[in-house]
Amino acid sequence: MSAHKARRVVDQIRGRSYEETLMILELMPYRACYPIFKLVYSAAANASHNMGFNEADLVISKAEVNEGITVKKLKPRARGRGYPIKRSTCHITIVLKNTSPDLYSDDYGPRFRKIS
Repeated sequence: MSAHKARRVVDQIRGRSYEETLMILELMPYRACYPIFKLVYSAAANASHNMGFNEADLVISKAEVNEGITVKKLKPRARGRGYPIKRSTCHITIVLKNTSPDLYSDDYGPRFRKIS
């Protein structure tokens, strides 16, 4: 999808909580919502599995959409001519932040849980 269409959706979820983001993405009528929904869901699963964070405490701290390459093809038309087709792509970056107060110590800064 084009970066402009994805940005329209990503601007709505930036800074919101994980659960609120999933509700918004399920109810929005745009076709770009489903791939972004899968991306947010995957990022939360990675945070939960790799870092041991609780999904209820996650907030989308950074969400950006950059333009990717444009795939160029030729569509055959009448009288042996070709009509150029340009298919836009984009790169979507989602960063989740944990807002749980039990991860922070007053003296030593952030501490991380050991996952075995």
